[in-house]
Amino acid sequence: MAAVFSRVKGMLFLLFLLHCCSGQPAPPLLRFSIFLDPSNMVYLRWDHDEQELMTFELQVHTTGWVAFGFSPHGELPGSDIVIGGVFSNGSIYFSVS
Repeated sequence: MAAVFSRVKGMLFLLFLLHCCSGQPAPPLLRFSIFLDPSNMVYLRWDHDEQELMTFELQVHTTGWVAFGFSPHGELPGSDIVIGGVFSNGSIYFSVS
């Protein structure tokens, strides 16, 4: 299970860089999607390929940062968390813990 979360963290970092650092990113073709909150402010899209590599896209109405976690049991202890955002000067930060 740890190997899966490690690959997920790598893909999130890749998606984050592709989205933030390219001029006109082509949206990935992702077959699955869901709103994660009742007010439809957090939208998750995902898919997987033949090698079981997963791709995620998270769209959030935010004030400049977002955090997203992965857990084998849906709980905070033992989860992998991704945090990213944009500083007021426009520089981007990204952290995986």
